[in-house]
Amino acid sequence: MNKYGIAALGLGFLASFARADGDYASPTNDRIRMSLGAMRTSNSTTLQVDSSNGLPGTVISGENQFGLDGSDIEPKFQVMVRAGERNRLRFDYFTLDRTGTAIVTQPIVFRDAVLQSGDPLQSLLNLRLFTITYGYSFWHSEKLEIAATLGITAVDISAQAKVQTATVHVNQLENLAGPYPTPGIDAIWVASKRFYFDGRVQYLGVHVNHFDGSLGFFELDALYRLRPNLSFALGYNYVKANLSSTEIGNTGFFDISSKGPEIFVRVAF
Repeated sequence: MNKYGIAALGLGFLASFARADGDYASPTNDRIRMSLGAMRTSNSTTLQVDSSNGLPGTVISGENQFGLDGSDIEPKFQVMVRAGERNRLRFDYFTLDRTGTAIVTQPIVFRDAVLQSGDPLQSLLNLRLFTITYGYSFWHSEKLEIAATLGITAVDISAQAKVQTATVHVNQLENLAGPYPTPGIDAIWVASKRFYFDGRVQYLGVHVNHFDGSLGFFELDALYRLRPNLSFALGYNYVKANLSSTEIGNTGFFDISSKGPEIFVRVAF
């Protein structure tokens, strides 16, 4: 079963918990939230992977030269658990998996492979982000909650360039992974019994030894509460990752951004 089928089953599972009636308690007091839906992403990718002997790699547009999709539909997963009035944990998972095909129009240096003009190229680029975020609500009321947050994001980027012909056999795979801290701000504003808004911003740039990177998240959602613990949401999500290495034999960079509207269902208790 593919990821879209899993997401659809999950939506049905969450909706089965909805109560038909009851008091509409403020969403700023939710103890557990589970959100599941889909995002329509618009993607932009630039990368460069130098050869292990120091030859500069080609600066590549993933969409133009690797044939990766400029837009896609990806699942949304999020869980929040509150401990007491002001402390909470949030778990987010973002995935952007793309494959592409293209004909090489000019020589491309991709690590220790050199792709020649006319080669039929098969490519792959996967981005996986799993974030655990702690939040402390320094402002908490029935109408408004604002929390300072600190997250740890596990980043995994995989890129592959493959050419298979009768005379050429190239299969170059690159991977970059690591944990990154992401401080930020979360906010909830309750407009009425049925409507509320939920947003977050997380961003940090780091430099460690031969590595530079920045990672940012932006999300803003408008939610309609159909039932006391069942809400439907429309929103906008933006993710940007810029990771580069100057380590000898492993130099290069990935610059990936993904943004677009999202729709999801949220069950809260």
